[in-house]
Amino acid sequence: MRRLLLRTVFVLALPVLLLLAWWFASDGSTDVYWPPLRTILKTFPDVWTADRLRTDVFPSVLRLAAGYALAAAVGVGLGTLIGSSRRVRAVCEPVLEFLRAVPPPVLVPVIMLFAGIGDTMKIVVIASGCVWPVLLNTVEGVRAVDSVMLETARSYGITGVTRLRHLVLRSASPQIFAGLRQALSIGIILMVISEMFAASDGIGFTVVQFQRSFAIPDMWTGILVLGLLGFLLSVVFQLVERRVLGWYHGLRASTRRTP
Repeated sequence: MRRLLLRTVFVLALPVLLLLAWWFASDGSTDVYWPPLRTILKTFPDVWTADRLRTDVFPSVLRLAAGYALAAAVGVGLGTLIGSSRRVRAVCEPVLEFLRAVPPPVLVPVIMLFAGIGDTMKIVVIASGCVWPVLLNTVEGVRAVDSVMLETARSYGITGVTRLRHLVLRSASPQIFAGLRQALSIGIILMVISEMFAASDGIGFTVVQFQRSFAIPDMWTGILVLGLLGFLLSVVFQLVERRVLGWYHGLRASTRRTP
């Protein structure tokens, strides 16, 4: 209990300090583009009502979840295939490096031509940016699997799906989750960018509408919503990661305790 309390204090300490600094720094502001934090917080409940959460936040989260899941599936699948075969890696690596260097926001107009302006376009945009950290980390994780363990599994007749599931993916899972963590932050950014193009709902669309109508405090509340969403998704991701990689964290902890 004490450990959980200390961890909670450490997690919340910096955000609280930053909010306090923002509060006092903006307290006497008369700049229309830099309203006091107390004004933003006072506006928040009036803007983000239950109806707006349903019509704007919920669709954004669904698009993010769909694009992120698609990127995870494609990234882990292709990454495992490329990382397992030296020949496939030699053929694909130049193309992957070329595609990885293209910023996903630049692809938005191109994707709109093929996928239209609906939810499909937004999901594809999110997936196109999230897939790269997952793919590249999976490739490196699969390549780093201990060759002795691979030979041992082969000698015991452990092959096919069993070998892939219990050895290859399990050994590569720490790096896969590192890629998934990077992809999550990229996904939130691309979610907002995709909703700024020909959208009729979503957090990004709402923030732009506030900015265009010069509702500056309302716009700042949208930025706060994005920050809170990112924080909540990060907490959920950490909980999932600790559960899935419990064996890995336990192994590292026992290694540190070993003299």
